[in-house]
Amino acid sequence: MVMDRRSLLKFSLASAAAGTFGLPGIARAAGTPVVVSEALRLGMYATLYVAADKGLFAKHGLEADVSTAGGIALPTPMVLSGRAQFGVTSPGMSVNAVREGGKIKNIAKIVGGVSMWAMARPDSAIKSIEDLKGKTIATLKFPSSTIQVPTYAMKAVGKFDPKEAGVTFLELPPGAQAAAVKDGRADVATAFEWDISIGAEQFGLKPVLSFGDIIGPLCFTSAMASEEFIAKNPATVQGFCNALAEAQKLMHQDNAVFTQVAEKYFPKVAPSVIANATKNFFGSRTAIPQNPTISQEEWERDMQLELGGGSIKEALPYAQMVDNSFALKAAKDFGVAG
Repeated sequence: MVMDRRSLLKFSLASAAAGTFGLPGIARAAGTPVVVSEALRLGMYATLYVAADKGLFAKHGLEADVSTAGGIALPTPMVLSGRAQFGVTSPGMSVNAVREGGKIKNIAKIVGGVSMWAMARPDSAIKSIEDLKGKTIATLKFPSSTIQVPTYAMKAVGKFDPKEAGVTFLELPPGAQAAAVKDGRADVATAFEWDISIGAEQFGLKPVLSFGDIIGPLCFTSAMASEEFIAKNPATVQGFCNALAEAQKLMHQDNAVFTQVAEKYFPKVAPSVIANATKNFFGSRTAIPQNPTISQEEWERDMQLELGGGSIKEALPYAQMVDNSFALKAAKDFGVAG
């Protein structure tokens, strides 16, 4: 939602900086060349990785180069400048771009809920948003969704202001949150996978709050393209959405597909961590979507989240910001219809 939206492990920063996948053994088939600019290399972006690994982009006529931009504000300028045909990041970034004069549409859902948890020591009594009052929360450095999401949850769900309730955010570099909880500098840490499963395996922590369950379904991460590209290349846009829909269907039919592909694209993450994270991702009804369609309700709930967290100053309407036609057709023809 803002520059460091996703929790990124220290050991994955180097691979993210490398840009494109470029992993051995993954063949590229001839097709329409497209660049997909993802904000960061993250497990919850699995739809992209499965589509690439299982040849689904190629099946639908694309030679897709998935490139890591290095921050959530970066894919939108890549798309608007023509250096990428598709961007994958927070919908709020498209809103900010449009408010500054850009012409961009959200065309598919990549992450369907806030795939973030709060983790604490095994003896923690934290069980609800109310229990965060007076606590120290380890997060990434501002601006970050690890601050924005709990702030929104406390205000919108808990009905209290974090500052007035004595909540302190301990802002730390990537990978340092779990250690801060274990050594007592923080009561709880907010993080995404793989951090949650690493916190459990290496630091003996446990997830105590699921923000996806607390906040509910929304369009947490979307794929977007410029209005000009959509108008001139509808077949390419449809092929892209077809591949996403088929990838999401495949993962829900067999969760092991997620596990296998994640092990390939995140070779430095222990298989035991990925196995545990698979349970967390698919234990949530929202994290990995059933299909890439974006409903008006999902859009409006994300706008509330982003307004509450401060990543956007003004919400823009669904009709202006979303073209759901490609995802709807893809879900019907190749995925799971809503």
